[in-house]
Amino acid sequence: MLNLLGAEVPVILFTELFMRTLPAQVRMPLANTTIVGPRALAREADRFVLAMPQRSPDLRLPRHRTVRRRAKDDAGPSGQQAHLCSSRFEIRKESCVLVWLRHYKQPITIQIPWTQVMRRTKAPAAVLSLLGTSTHNLPALFGDVKFVCVGGSPWRMKSFIEYIAGELGLEDPKSEYPNICAGTDRYAMYKVGPVLSVSHGMGIPSISIMLHELLKLLHHAHCTDVTIIRIGTSGGIGLEPGTIVITKQSVDATFLPKFEQVILGKNVVRSTDLDTELAEQLLQCSNRLNQFKSVIANTMCTMDFYEGQARLDGAFCSYTQEDKQDYLAKAYASGVRNIEMESSVFASMCKLSGLKAAVVCVTLLDRQKGDQLSGSHQVLHDLQQRPQILVGHFIKSQLESSGKI
Repeated sequence: MLNLLGAEVPVILFTELFMRTLPAQVRMPLANTTIVGPRALAREADRFVLAMPQRSPDLRLPRHRTVRRRAKDDAGPSGQQAHLCSSRFEIRKESCVLVWLRHYKQPITIQIPWTQVMRRTKAPAAVLSLLGTSTHNLPALFGDVKFVCVGGSPWRMKSFIEYIAGELGLEDPKSEYPNICAGTDRYAMYKVGPVLSVSHGMGIPSISIMLHELLKLLHHAHCTDVTIIRIGTSGGIGLEPGTIVITKQSVDATFLPKFEQVILGKNVVRSTDLDTELAEQLLQCSNRLNQFKSVIANTMCTMDFYEGQARLDGAFCSYTQEDKQDYLAKAYASGVRNIEMESSVFASMCKLSGLKAAVVCVTLLDRQKGDQLSGSHQVLHDLQQRPQILVGHFIKSQLESSGKI
């Protein structure tokens, strides 16, 4: 939930969300404002509202059920009629500031800017073909979802749902959990209580497709206050195998925090920032568990497993061992501590949708010491359990603190 009165709120995010709700008559004069404080920005918007004619039929403020309609003779701060802000909103004596602040204390919903396009689809199920869901009653099946965990392997995500079921005491971990995406062999999805577990395959294209459909599913299911976490494996840089990396920023192969995509022939660059508060909460959970080391650091997301990650064991290799070590040293100096292939598009799409998101990956090896995994199958299996242990503990603590279990 956005805490507009807290110092930790990203100012740019508040400004963007706030400006979207304003009518054009207010948004245009505020477009070039240098004011960034939540209260100050709301007061400035209020000033423009109060300067408008007494009745403005085009003025639409955010709807909020707790704001009651005032009597027509109730005057605002400048003596204007209280019904100036439209039939659903009126300027109260304490000004519109409180109206806007209350609006942003509502639960966070999934932001999909293209809902007018989605409304033209025949039914929610019609736009979820790749997830293979057939139900038309998405709110009944998914409306209670608060945590979504995604990972590459279908087996790993089924293992996670069995683990979290036991941790939360909701069902017998040995129960059979049906694959909700049984209508397709592309992805797998499992659910227990408020937790959804989804596989995304390998690489940016695969996770991007899954996220498009997952976000639409959450939107159609009317989910609110959703936290989404990617759990997976990675190659470490300068870390002992088994270390958990909680991503601060996802960077590209040139160490820049951005995701670049060609859309309609044009390069579109999007931010890859992740939720810093969520990352800190996960780190604190790891410290309380005291079972393995966890760090918050940058993650490099590449388009390729071999040459894109400076490996020497691919079918092609156009560089030397010295070139590889030089590149990895530069990555380490830039703050990168692990490498994988999904975090950039994951971070950018979650940020664009207004979701709290985190990436939690275990390092299976130190890439500065080699390219091949050297541990036994059992050791590697145990290492892969660490992200789900940490995330499972986090989800449990969150539900316990809210009194939901």
